Amino acid sequence: MNSPQAVQSILQLSNVSRVYKSGESDLTVLDGVDLNISAGEIIGLIGPSGSGKSSLLHAAGMLERPSSGDVWIDGQSGWDLNDAERTSIRRNRIGFVYQFHHLLAEFDAINNVALPALIAGKKRKEAMEEAERLLGVMGLSDRIYHQPAQLSGGEQQRVAIARAMINNPILILADEPTGNLDPDTSKVVFAALSDLVRNEGAAALIATHNLELAKYMDRVMALDHGKLVRRS
Repeated sequence: MNSPQAVQSILQLSNVSRVYKSGESDLTVLDGVDLNISAGEIIGLIGPSGSGKSSLLHAAGMLERPSSGDVWIDGQSGWDLNDAERTSIRRNRIGFVYQFHHLLAEFDAINNVALPALIAGKKRKEAMEEAERLLGVMGLSDRIYHQPAQLSGGEQQRVAIARAMINNPILILADEPTGNLDPDTSKVVFAALSDLVRNEGAAALIATHNLELAKYMDRVMALDHGKLVRRS
């Protein structure tokens, strides 16, 4: 089934709900959420801990089936697909950025970035060239052969962002990508992330507690008792 807004939307959530069992009662963390994000658009997602931000990102990334509703990626319903097809979309069409960078300590920056491309079947030369390009875009041209322990926290997170972009995804999902960084470093990393998303023509949904970063976003949405409401 195709999305009715397939042409406009990279990501579309339609009436998405997520209900968890809590003892003998139900806990509703997402309650009929609707959201559309277009190419080049960056959407901020805010809300207190436990409000459902991670559940929303998991649904958007097809990591967790919602209790009801549907998710479309580039006009394709995620739940019309089988597990292998959803895995392929996650690998090739979606880039994930987490609060913890999860870089491989034994690999230098360029090999950390290139790894998802190699897993996806790209030739090593092509993968390494694209990894070097992305690290350059992230301002890390002089750090490509440094291992994570030789990089600052902000540099490590910029490597993780480059890694998320290596397979040319159309959608970036980020969960507190600057949560472990000081305010000044957060601004540098977030500016680099937003520039890369826009320049590469992707869309992004970014969960954050840092409202100082709202100026980089096209819209800021808040989860309030399971409902998604616009804040700015």
